[in-house]
Amino acid sequence: MGGAPEPHTGWTFITNHARVLAVIADNQNARVRDIAAHCRLTERAVQKIISDLEHSGYLSHTRQGRTNAYQIEPGMILRHPAEAGLTVASLLGMLARVDTPHAAAPHADQAAPARDG
Repeated sequence: MGGAPEPHTGWTFITNHARVLAVIADNQNARVRDIAAHCRLTERAVQKIISDLEHSGYLSHTRQGRTNAYQIEPGMILRHPAEAGLTVASLLGMLARVDTPHAAAPHADQAAPARDG
């Protein structure tokens, strides 16, 4: 059995709630253990986040044997007033684009811009 995830120090752009939601969007049957490992959180933290998301109506689950099948509510509006009008689906769409390898590095046929100096 693995130990606690390696802690992260400093601030990040994406909240843990968004990270957990993105993992569930990729795999609606993900185990809490797998979500925790991917997000570098403890299982207890992931359980709390899932509880928060369920109580706020962003997520629900049904029991399927020994696992949970999660259902995301894509039309729910994000909570912060600065994101008024943005939905969970739009957030997940942005995260999915950022998470692709193509977004991180230029294509081989695209030359890097020249730098003066």
